[in-house]
Amino acid sequence: MTQKNNPDDRKDNVEKIQKNIDNTIENMELAADMMLNTSDEKAKQDLIDKNKRRKQALEGMRREIKDEADARAHNYQ
Repeated sequence: MTQKNNPDDRKDNVEKIQKNIDNTIENMELAADMMLNTSDEKAKQDLIDKNKRRKQALEGMRREIKDEADARAHNYQ
């Protein structure tokens, strides 16, 4: 059985990345709320660390969405 390569369809990448950005921001906000409602210092530190990683991921996703939007504007050429 031979495998077929799927064509590279980037048409909805901007929307997918934006959804990931929105979800990450929501998770950061939920984590911040959880930090306010817990007295467990280890749990607070874990949430702080997660939000630091999320912030770094957001920076990368924002660069990626800009690249995809630019590519879309130039018809992916």
